[in-house]
Amino acid sequence: MEKNNSTGKEKENQNRKKPNIIVIISDDHAYQAISAYGSSLIQTPNIDKIANEGALMEQARVTNSICSPSRAVVLTGKYSHMNGLKDNGTYFDADQEIFPKILRRNGYKTAMIGKWHLFTEPKGFDYWNILPDQGHYYNPEFIKMGKDTVYNGYVTDVITDLSLNWIEKNKDKPFCLMLQHKAPHRNWMPPLKYIHEFNDRHFELPDNFYDDHKGRKALQRQLTSIRDGYLDVRYDSKIPCDTCKVTNINSWAPGEWKKEIDRLTPEEKKLWDEGYKEEYQEFKKIKNHEEFIRWQYQRYMEDYLRCVHSLDDNVGRVLDYLKKNGLSDNTIIVYMSDQGVYLGEHGLYDKRYMYKESFRTPMMISYSGKIPPHQKINNFVLNLDVAPTLLDYVGIKVPDDIQGQSMKKLLQTGKDTTWRDKVYYHYYEKSFGSTSHYGIRTKDYKLIHYYDPINSWELFDMKNDPEEMYNLYSDKKYDQIIDTLKSEIYQLQIKYKDSSAIKLNNN
Repeated sequence: MEKNNSTGKEKENQNRKKPNIIVIISDDHAYQAISAYGSSLIQTPNIDKIANEGALMEQARVTNSICSPSRAVVLTGKYSHMNGLKDNGTYFDADQEIFPKILRRNGYKTAMIGKWHLFTEPKGFDYWNILPDQGHYYNPEFIKMGKDTVYNGYVTDVITDLSLNWIEKNKDKPFCLMLQHKAPHRNWMPPLKYIHEFNDRHFELPDNFYDDHKGRKALQRQLTSIRDGYLDVRYDSKIPCDTCKVTNINSWAPGEWKKEIDRLTPEEKKLWDEGYKEEYQEFKKIKNHEEFIRWQYQRYMEDYLRCVHSLDDNVGRVLDYLKKNGLSDNTIIVYMSDQGVYLGEHGLYDKRYMYKESFRTPMMISYSGKIPPHQKINNFVLNLDVAPTLLDYVGIKVPDDIQGQSMKKLLQTGKDTTWRDKVYYHYYEKSFGSTSHYGIRTKDYKLIHYYDPINSWELFDMKNDPEEMYNLYSDKKYDQIIDTLKSEIYQLQIKYKDSSAIKLNNN
């Protein structure tokens, strides 16, 4: 009997030594809007703290820049064609292996809270409480372990409240929490307490806002241009306008806007109307298209950054809780977005394309005593690498079918001579005028193949053209470089078993 008790205590002590894990995933949080990345748009001191206390990944990328697929990649450590979720709207096979399931089998308590967006019920979690589909910003509905419920308040605050409540009940055991935010996803509805913030700021248009997309056929057919009027005045700019034109691409927006605004209580609606009164007056004074574009960009930036401010506040709440409860030193914290997003670069909002603003994602990781602080790592890391890294850190063998690499050595030493020097990308959707494409990014070049519904190639010299303005694919001087890059794409497609893309390459 004593021997059995001793063994049980030893196991319990071993479990207590295992690090806790918190993976915070925001939605569409641009690296351009994080001060740790040098942003002049906003200060994010709490998010920066994770980077300062650990490692800031300067060259983090995603494998498929769209919400649902990216989240599936993080969970599985596999490319979209391997985990089965290639686009928004496909149902995720929740029976497949994900890293929280592995942790759970190894003594961890696990939870998924916030934006799931994989269209099936989560499996492999002791607790889950998720937003249905995209979810709402105000007084949001949730599905708690299969049962519908509604919480009062702002969604970013609510997700944090639920997360801290869960940790409080499970902090005596090693835990893994997937804390997944809705913000700052379109339509960027801010907390009422910040509704006046940034009113005193003038946001300059990005230098390439008026990019004419010459030589880039896929961009010429996109429907996510601020410059071309693809933001909706009501839904995106928050202005009542019964006579405003509704584009075909946003035909759903007025109806969705009403659903969102109707979630406010009468008291909240009064604060809302008062908060946006000045913007409405400015809108009525607009005289021409150029003024309208600049006004819409200003509105976009104000609301987007208001959401980011709230997001940073709530990251701070999590960090403060961990410190107060003595959990900081034994908790791995990952902060990342599901992908990057355009803040007016190339005239765009949204994501999808392999251009740097959506392809690159913020990522930072801290683990006191195990990851040296104040690191800036310039290697190409992927959202694909999160799962194997976390498993490696807790001493669990990484399954052979996981396609990502553990960043442990890279994080501990700042270098890894075996690390990848190129990354492969594959995006499948055709919504909002986008074109399916795959491509490769090396230190010096980026080669993209758009294949459906148009067929075109783009080559960028990343040293001399970091903003990706000039397609060099037709320049004969680069023929040899193009041949080399195509060969490298082919090798990566074989490595990652992307059979559909291999067929496209061979045709």
